[in-house]
Amino acid sequence: MAVRTQKERSEATTVELVVVARRLFAADGYAATSLDDVVRGAGVTKGALYHHFSGKRDLFLAVYEREQQHLGAVQLEAFARKRAMWDGFFAASRAFFEASLDPGVQRITLLDAPSVLGWETMREVEGRYALVQLRQGLEALIAAGHLAPRPVAPLADLLFGAMCEAAMMVARADDQPAATRQVLAELRAIMEGLRT
Repeated sequence: MAVRTQKERSEATTVELVVVARRLFAADGYAATSLDDVVRGAGVTKGALYHHFSGKRDLFLAVYEREQQHLGAVQLEAFARKRAMWDGFFAASRAFFEASLDPGVQRITLLDAPSVLGWETMREVEGRYALVQLRQGLEALIAAGHLAPRPVAPLADLLFGAMCEAAMMVARADDQPAATRQVLAELRAIMEGLRT
């Protein structure tokens, strides 16, 4: 059996804390989750937690970043499965909304994150994943001639803001699948209006 290095043990502890915290934040919400529950679930001491995270908010930020990475990966996989770039754009958008139907994703990214992290921190993290992918997707659509040449940054920010607000609406809807279908239909109508 190979002996793990200190760095490997430290990374494993960090991952375990984030995994346990994600499960608890998703199930119980930020306010109801205690650090005692997290360290108990991870099988570590509070000192170990504070070695890796400055506190509960910092741990939540790590969980939020992991959720954004996951959402970005889901979108990228959906995009890559389509041959046509135009179809890939909508497949990625659909994947985002469908992944956002998960109650844990909703609790962490849509319901708790605004009050725990604030808008600026959320947008900073999202900017590294979903927003950059949206910009790249729009640039690819322009390069392929699907959209007329235009400044990508403002269009991406407008669409991203609309999609984030729509995801919040879907999270609060009584019939989330129906709300998702409506949102995707409106997104398609907007994009068709921009199409060359």
